Amino acid sequence: MDGIVLTDRQFRISTLYTPRIRAVPVLISCTVFGRIFKITVLNQLRIKSTIGSIIDILKENTYQMLANGLHPSGIHPDGGSDRFQSGKADGILFGTLIILYESGVEVINISDVTGFPEICDGRVKTLHPKVHGGLLARRDDPNHLKALRENGIEFIDMVCVNLYPFRQTIAREGVTMDEAIENIDIGGPSMLRSAAKNYKDVTVVCDPADYDTILAEIRGYGNTTPRLRLQLSAKAYTHTAEYDAMIATYMREKAGLDEKLFLEFDLVQPLRYGENPHQQAKFYRSGERVPYSLAYARQLNGKEMSYNNIQDANAALAIVREFDEPFCVGLKHMNPCGAAVGRDAADAWTKAYEADKVSIFGGIVALNRPVTREAAELMKPIFLEIIMAPSFTPEALEVLSTKKNLRLLEVPMEKSDAKQRQLVSVTGGLLVQDLDLETRPVTADMCVTEKRPTERQLADLDFGWRIVKHVKSNAIVVVKDGRTLGVGAGQMNRIGSAELALKQAHAQGVTEGLVLASDGFFPFDDCVSLAAASGVEAIVQPGGSVRDEDSIRKANESGIPMLFTGMRHFKH
Repeated sequence: MDGIVLTDRQFRISTLYTPRIRAVPVLISCTVFGRIFKITVLNQLRIKSTIGSIIDILKENTYQMLANGLHPSGIHPDGGSDRFQSGKADGILFGTLIILYESGVEVINISDVTGFPEICDGRVKTLHPKVHGGLLARRDDPNHLKALRENGIEFIDMVCVNLYPFRQTIAREGVTMDEAIENIDIGGPSMLRSAAKNYKDVTVVCDPADYDTILAEIRGYGNTTPRLRLQLSAKAYTHTAEYDAMIATYMREKAGLDEKLFLEFDLVQPLRYGENPHQQAKFYRSGERVPYSLAYARQLNGKEMSYNNIQDANAALAIVREFDEPFCVGLKHMNPCGAAVGRDAADAWTKAYEADKVSIFGGIVALNRPVTREAAELMKPIFLEIIMAPSFTPEALEVLSTKKNLRLLEVPMEKSDAKQRQLVSVTGGLLVQDLDLETRPVTADMCVTEKRPTERQLADLDFGWRIVKHVKSNAIVVVKDGRTLGVGAGQMNRIGSAELALKQAHAQGVTEGLVLASDGFFPFDDCVSLAAASGVEAIVQPGGSVRDEDSIRKANESGIPMLFTGMRHFKH
């Protein structure tokens, strides 16, 4: 257990409070880096300010330690793991003992409390009956009280603990197993569990966000309320469970054992219902923040999101992340109904909307550029469920917020190469796979036909390839000039999807200059024949069929360039 750790802009302090908090002078004992610091507080109203003073002292010196290449937990940022009690760097004294002592706080080593020295490089210091007896003893059991008196053990009424930074340690590139092992906390989880078990008498704190609530109750009632102590107990057990699951996952991997999947998700909100009104539903988010995630989006306007809204919006965001240039996609029922690149957000929206003005009604729109007043004015007349973007200008919000039910979501869209997993439930089980984030750019050297694509065709082929991977299989997308004209989704055979996509394109009066993208290979040459007869001038598909030569032959006969990407993108 360490004292103060810099995580997510929070400073955490590990503390023990003893004895019972009451309307008499209070002795506060704080353990930080294995030291106990005692302060006498004459008035309960001073408790918060006293603790605040300690934290301020530690904050100030933490900055000094970090500036000198040190971490307050004793872990060097460069990967070293030497722990320290006190020392000197560039003339600056460091170590919590010295910092607090020089700030006028009486300091007592925990060994003086337990009567036993710290051993094994600090691995063993709080694992002692003087600590756990004070935590676990029932205040209403005479036998427990007698045992404490006979052994000179005092009650401990509050425990605040942060754990060794195991997650941060194993996330570092090149970390060794020995370094990881030394960052497995033993004493900290033990104290949290002991305190949590005895929640009727002991307040346990593992989240700095709870400090103000706890101190407010102490000021108001002289102690925390039973309800709050129960809530804090549940949080402590959740915290240690997550910590142990993380360690178990790491150790099983290193030991070569079969993986055991531990899932950690926090409730975002209950939903009115699921896919249908008779189904209950809730929305959870993972513990790790990721880009293009609804779980970390900020809703600026509109009514509460539904289960189907979230599914559709997630599908739209998956398409948006494919593009760096200004881009807009309209989506209905998990499939794009219009998508386009443009000069800016307004231009991209206009092209996407014109691709399918009917299907977009009641749909979801996602852009990868801030929504401007111009774009907002263009979208406002159309009935939409959701508009998502990295941001909205104040003028755009002014325009769109007049539609009280229209959901406006500000979604983080920073780029990341980090691997992400996709979880899909099946009856009695779970399918887990890497998220399909890799999309090969379509290049001229992928051409397998005699005729080569033009630069314009190549740009449209690349655009169509990035769209078709997000359409339900079997999937065909027809494109021209950087926008979709036809989308054939989810048919039982590929020719059926091609017929739907081409029919949509022709309905808009476009019968030539088209390019066609397929998410999977052609099992027969019928799709090529249909494309050639329908104004398609270039085709992109993964290839890989035993009948590839039939399709290539038909494309050569028709004078159509066809490109094989070598990568399939089924979306079931």
